[in-house]
Amino acid sequence: MNATTHDVREPKPIRVLIADDQPLVRRGLALILAPDPAFEVVGEAGDGEEAVTLAHQLLPDVVVMDIRMPVLDGVAATGRLARELPGCRVLALSTFDLDEYVVTALRAGACGFLPKDISPEELVAAVRVVHTGEAAVAPRLLTRLISTYVRVPERPGPLLAQVDGLTPRETEVWRLMATGLDNAEIAEAMGVSASTVKNHITGLFGKLGVRDRAQAVIVAYETGVVEVRRPG
Repeated sequence: MNATTHDVREPKPIRVLIADDQPLVRRGLALILAPDPAFEVVGEAGDGEEAVTLAHQLLPDVVVMDIRMPVLDGVAATGRLARELPGCRVLALSTFDLDEYVVTALRAGACGFLPKDISPEELVAAVRVVHTGEAAVAPRLLTRLISTYVRVPERPGPLLAQVDGLTPRETEVWRLMATGLDNAEIAEAMGVSASTVKNHITGLFGKLGVRDRAQAVIVAYETGVVEVRRPG
């Protein structure tokens, strides 16, 4: 009678590759994720070169990548994965919450960033978010990172051409996003629904040629659409 129960299928676990040059950190991250049936830790790598090699062999959904590693650092490894395995998403890790390498990793294609002092619950949540295609970066942390490390070129040139094709609404969403607001806060500020904001963001990403929120915010600062405020 209850035939529907036979049709219910458990979702496939998220395949995760962990890359860090410290064995203790690798094992700690694996021990956080492995007990959860939503994840499958498919491998561990000790440097960026090994991470890229294993990613090609194991085809993980998400690579949790330390950005400061020997042989090939996490930034270069992230760039290679973005080009060679675009379906594989990178979640960058750093010992420091303000790290210039993080901005470079996000520009190279990382879909998120976490400092290593996060809680296990935050790691689990971030891997899930990155797997869905969203950016896992706390908006205000992203703004702090970029305002500290992004250098605005004197003549942005070609980047500004991308801005010209945006609608006024898309431009407004972009500015609010770059100041650190999340989608709900943007919707409240503009007096529109969260789904409308999401639609504007989709159009914005396509016109800017960016993969996610982090890259869109970086471009906002690089083009001068939002002014970089330096400390002091």
